[in-house]
Amino acid sequence: MSLHQRPHQKPAAAGDSLPVSSPTAAAGPPRPLPLLTLPYLFSLLALLLFAALLLPWGPTRPSPAPASPWRAYTLQEAAAFAAAAGNGTVLLAAVSGPYLPFLSNWLISVRRAGRADQVLVIAEDYETLDRINAAWPGHAVLVPPAPDAQAAHKFGSQGFFNFTSRRPRHLLQILELGYSVMYNDVDMVWLADPFPYIVGDHDVYFMDDMTPVKPLDHSHELPPPGKKGRTYICSCMIFLRPTEGAKLLLRKWIEELKEQPWSKQKKANDQPGFNWALNKTAGQVDVYLLPQSAFPTGGLYFKNKTWVKETKGKHVIIHNNYITGFEKKIKRFRDHGLWLVDKHSDESPLGKI
Repeated sequence: MSLHQRPHQKPAAAGDSLPVSSPTAAAGPPRPLPLLTLPYLFSLLALLLFAALLLPWGPTRPSPAPASPWRAYTLQEAAAFAAAAGNGTVLLAAVSGPYLPFLSNWLISVRRAGRADQVLVIAEDYETLDRINAAWPGHAVLVPPAPDAQAAHKFGSQGFFNFTSRRPRHLLQILELGYSVMYNDVDMVWLADPFPYIVGDHDVYFMDDMTPVKPLDHSHELPPPGKKGRTYICSCMIFLRPTEGAKLLLRKWIEELKEQPWSKQKKANDQPGFNWALNKTAGQVDVYLLPQSAFPTGGLYFKNKTWVKETKGKHVIIHNNYITGFEKKIKRFRDHGLWLVDKHSDESPLGKI
């Protein structure tokens, strides 16, 4: 047969049910096979069975995040870590999430003074704990139970009281471990190292929160009580040695906070309790009032330009108090060139927040 010769059509058998294709149809293009053929169905069924074996039934759930190793990190471990870098002294701060920018700002100034390695941060929520330790391992610890982190930032609120009232317990625990401790609020900035001002061998050191100007050679004893029958010492910056006198003061402070809890009528914070404790343990605790020229309250430093000029070069720690609200505090720091995170975030152990 020639390659170009068309084959003859074979006649259909008598029992064949399919019609014979006409010559015209045979000459046209082949018809596509229908999809629902047995081979196709068997292939589809096999594919579905294979997929069922590989894929889970029902909606998929994301795998749980691995538990943070810092959840089991104890205050004893953390204090030992910080104290090892500070010759037995811990530099303590406490923050919840909203205060992280202030913590970073404070840390830049502390690092410039060469004291960052001895910092221990009490994180008041687990997210803050993990965030700090992810950037700066070992420098944050959470002491359970964690308070409500979102309610802790509004001054005068019950959340703020609950947040600050934990402070004397943290300090007492560190003293019981045998370490000295300096506590700072994080709305502070260091202009110099404060430790050279911890002179003598007293139990407790603190700064006055009053705005009237004191003479440069003022007394370092506990000031007399004010109009409310108590002193007005700031609980924002305290240095304590692990002595019985310092522990007595902290236990009394804890008692005062229990006796004067927060209420809607009396929106307390931890500072009045601290002052009542100071007054009620007077004569039993060896205290030392730090020089006002080096440790001024914000009501003096930010509002008395004449005094600032007269004491220029003497300032050590600046406290951004006598003002409330994050944005107002940040603006005031910026206005005085003390909001360091704007241009120097690379100096913070936490990086850019």
